[in-house]
Amino acid sequence: MNKVILMRNEELLIADLDYARLAHLVAHKALAGELSRAIVIPAARMPDNVVRMHSRVTYVDERSGERREVELVFPDEADLTRGKVSVLAPVGSALLGLEEGQTIEWPFPDGHLRRLRVERTVAPTV
Repeated sequence: MNKVILMRNEELLIADLDYARLAHLVAHKALAGELSRAIVIPAARMPDNVVRMHSRVTYVDERSGERREVELVFPDEADLTRGKVSVLAPVGSALLGLEEGQTIEWPFPDGHLRRLRVERTVAPTV
């Protein structure tokens, strides 16, 4: 399950501290694929408009028109009732590393190919 980024390039930016934690989750195929093409940069240099761990993200599912705001979190922090989506969830893996305005096509477990567009991302304050 590799991302097909429709805008910009195929590079994925990941903050060094996030990469260190995510590397322990490489048994998950979709995430392993993302990490294998990641460009790791110091967290202090991470652009604010790129989806990273603990970012608040507003995205649109272009197939259904559904708009959601979520926080991308590590699996042990996931809580859908509070809008915290695991990076191992299909939508979490799809959003990781995208910039505002980017669109991605991603196969979901229901068998449908979905097209997600990042409208806004707010960098974590930590």
